[in-house]
Amino acid sequence: MDDRKWQIFIDSFLPLLKAGVAFTVPLTLISFTMGLCLALVTALIRISDIKPLVQAARFYVWIIRGTPLLVQLFIIFYGLPSIGITLDAFPSAVIGFTLSVGAYGSEIIRGALLSTPKGQWEASYSLGMTKLQALRVIILPQAIRISIPSLFNSFISLVKDTSLAATVTVTEMFQKAQQITATVYEPLLLYCEAALIYLVLSTILSNIQGRLEKKFDLHTAR
Repeated sequence: MDDRKWQIFIDSFLPLLKAGVAFTVPLTLISFTMGLCLALVTALIRISDIKPLVQAARFYVWIIRGTPLLVQLFIIFYGLPSIGITLDAFPSAVIGFTLSVGAYGSEIIRGALLSTPKGQWEASYSLGMTKLQALRVIILPQAIRISIPSLFNSFISLVKDTSLAATVTVTEMFQKAQQITATVYEPLLLYCEAALIYLVLSTILSNIQGRLEKKFDLHTAR
């Protein structure tokens, strides 16, 4: 790497990092938190006996899992204004990522709920618990514990997926790399630098995940 490219690399690092702290990290945390709540509600609906809600939840999961996230973001930000619904870039990205996390996360949680042995339900009923009490006290804590590794993988994926927010003009890390590239004309250098930062973040999160699994012995939770 020549001196000019090295200087560009150094000069662009802080702006990229600031964009990550200001937009990428908040976008990830907000979307994942809201998506996790949506996932839990959707999973509980899916295992309920309320058929209209079950059908609505299935339709939601089918739509989100069956269409590309990029297309969903475009519909929210660029498509909805045609019917009078205009949203700013950041809220549009939050909505898109929340819906995605909710759909995929609901299947993870639903699978964990259904994997709980039927004997535990029966034991709960024998103790005089209602279905809701059994779910809250006995079943759900186990399901959440089982779900943690898969949900953490979804969180790591979301960190990388936030780069798609650049397509709806959110000035997150990848968008900032594009802006800098437009002035210094070094796309390979800037995109590789952005990729390196994403890689570092994902590696840190993967290490945290590994420690959590060891601490709670999650790999044997099943």
